[in-house]
Amino acid sequence: MLIPIRCWSCGKPIAQFWEEYQERIGKGENQKELLDGFGLTRPCCRSMLLGQVDLIDTVAQFKKS
Repeated sequence: MLIPIRCWSCGKPIAQFWEEYQERIGKGENQKELLDGFGLTRPCCRSMLLGQVDLIDTVAQFKKS
C-alpha cells in the first residue's frame, strides 16, 4: 500500500479511507456513493483514491537482499 497520507492538491487527509474503500469496492458498492459517504467531495481527493493502484507486491519482487 503506497497511498499518500494527504491529498497532493489540497492537503486533506485521505489515507484513513483506503482500507475501507478497498473492502467496500470489492463487495461491489457504488464508488460515487462511497466517496460521498467519506466526505470526499473535491475532485482532487477523489482522484487520489480512484487513481491509486496497489503496486506493493510488484515492487517487493525487486527488493535487494
